[in-house]
Amino acid sequence: MPLLRRAFLCSVLLGLCLPAIALAAEPLVRLASGPPIVKSDAGAVAEKELTPEQKMQKRFPHPARVGDLIGLPVLDDDDSTIGYVRQVVRSSDGKISLIVPYSAWLGWAHTEWGKRPVAVPIETVVILARQLDAVDMPRSEFDEAPTWTPSEGQVVGADEKTLIGLGRR
Repeated sequence: MPLLRRAFLCSVLLGLCLPAIALAAEPLVRLASGPPIVKSDAGAVAEKELTPEQKMQKRFPHPARVGDLIGLPVLDDDDSTIGYVRQVVRSSDGKISLIVPYSAWLGWAHTEWGKRPVAVPIETVVILARQLDAVDMPRSEFDEAPTWTPSEGQVVGADEKTLIGLGRR
């Protein structure tokens, strides 16, 4: 019993002494600092003026084997699955797109039933380990995107390489 009392008294004394210790630890001399840093929207405005290709160049594009991109999930800003990459195509003007079967309600389902293929420009996604993040194409743009048809591009071979931006959280 005396040991329990001692522990209780020590905790009470420590609780009473901590505020005094905190006040004593405050420095007597304060160094002058500069004016507070005010963030401007100039950087955000400049970012919005960049083309998708320029944004991709800022994301340190690295080569990736096309076959490794097939089947990867494409996520939105809330980390919800939009769909899975079905194939990679090259349009007549040389632009690379990922074909993602999309449905507003069944994005997480690894099936094409009830979904329509949407072409996602590779400049709008970044790779995050074993998933892709649609950083410049919000879910609302998936809703408005036209349905992709095979006549709009040529399928890129699985052994070919393409550049894709790197992402981080």
